[in-house]
Amino acid sequence: MTTKTIEKAKPTSPILKGISDIRRFFYKNETPIYFISATNFNLLGADEWIKGFKFINNIECFDRLHPNVFSPKEVMPHDEFESIEDINNYLLQHPEVQAYIHSRKVKGKAGKAMFLMFDEKTEKLAKKLGLEVIFPSAKMRNAMDNKVNTNRIAEKAGVPCVPYVLSQVKNYAHLGEVSKKALGDDLVIQTPFGDSGHTTFFISNEKEYLKYAPEIEQEDEVKIMKRINCRGSAIEACVTRNGTIVAPLMTELVGFKELTPYKGGWCGNEIYPNAFTPAIRKKARKYTQLFGDQLKKEGYKGYFELDFLIDQDNGAIYLGELNPRVTGASSITNHAVFALADAPLYLFHILEWMDQDYEFSVNALNDRWGKQENIDNWSQMVIKHTEDTVEYIHEAPVSGIWNMFDNGHIQFDRMDTHRRAVESEKEAFFLRISNKGDYLYEGADMGILVSRGRMMTDDFKLSNRAKGWIKAIKGQFKSELIEDKREPVNLIGNLSK
Repeated sequence: MTTKTIEKAKPTSPILKGISDIRRFFYKNETPIYFISATNFNLLGADEWIKGFKFINNIECFDRLHPNVFSPKEVMPHDEFESIEDINNYLLQHPEVQAYIHSRKVKGKAGKAMFLMFDEKTEKLAKKLGLEVIFPSAKMRNAMDNKVNTNRIAEKAGVPCVPYVLSQVKNYAHLGEVSKKALGDDLVIQTPFGDSGHTTFFISNEKEYLKYAPEIEQEDEVKIMKRINCRGSAIEACVTRNGTIVAPLMTELVGFKELTPYKGGWCGNEIYPNAFTPAIRKKARKYTQLFGDQLKKEGYKGYFELDFLIDQDNGAIYLGELNPRVTGASSITNHAVFALADAPLYLFHILEWMDQDYEFSVNALNDRWGKQENIDNWSQMVIKHTEDTVEYIHEAPVSGIWNMFDNGHIQFDRMDTHRRAVESEKEAFFLRISNKGDYLYEGADMGILVSRGRMMTDDFKLSNRAKGWIKAIKGQFKSELIEDKREPVNLIGNLSK
């Protein structure tokens, strides 16, 4: 008689069924999860949805009052930061950060990490600390972040783009040869990488071309588009195993001289129920789902954002560009009523890396999020130093809730960590970026202002309220003009969108 050894099956976590199960799963989470970046701007409020979620930031926006932000106190010697990747790599090598991550290990595991931007060096440093990067690889993201490749993905997905050609440009005559017949004389040229305010060039004659010729001609291939009379819009989404989740379409603030020195530079967003016609919202949602489904075929999963261009002459909607990451618009997306009623979009992104089975109806969620009655009114503005000066900051406003009085003056009211505490259009949440002891230079991010209601008029001009807030916030900075013109990294504007 023989005895068989029966191996017991390993216990498995039950499948999460529906949004309430997913929310409960994160409220009970035991895995350390980090957002490592210059600031916590992009994922404000994530710590309230996920137990064990912490921010590791280089810039201390909250004067060490935020309960879930860790910033190293000692400044370690380092090369000058030239990108957000440099900042993240610095943080991962900082002894205080390493000790912090080590101290929070659970069952010997360091946990998971999200980044706004990262490169292959970041991946190696994270792996050395035992952190799992919960995003597709830097190599894949870099390939998809290429504005030229974005159009190729769109073609496969069946998503329309502004009429364009992809080509190397050798000189102005050559530009005419490759584009004039198909696109005419009034053109927009984009180089493969970079913030739209820095690497999007509007060209209608040789003089304008020569101004940007070195940047254009150094590229092996650029995107040359017909210039259209358009308004920008943004939409965020998430590729999941159950399908592509799509958030509502938002308007964009672009190129306002009060906010940014860069023509065509992104400087904020609005979300409100009647921002677009039902037909445009339907098309944007359809195109985003098609694009997300194609990203999945390419091997991508998780959070992404698309910029759409809406032709004001004929109502056509075209894909502008892809951002394969959380973005500067993520704060607006994830604090709006539709997200709070179900779950913020980044929760579904993180769930894809949690080794947890789940199921829910993506179509039902998208239908709910597409209803106008589930959208409330919010605006955000990224406020930059717009003068061609370098100034040393002696005083800077604190992060939190500010009040505006009828005479246009503002006053700090109370400390808070994100915009949900804003109760009326007379209040705003301000996230300080540039602090006492920092330098203001052309394009430097001073801070982000978020408020209820709109900051643009119906004809897409800055409202008087918006101008009042910009003037008042800038007035809270006390700075001294200096002669030493340096060029520190622009921490938010050229990296968030």
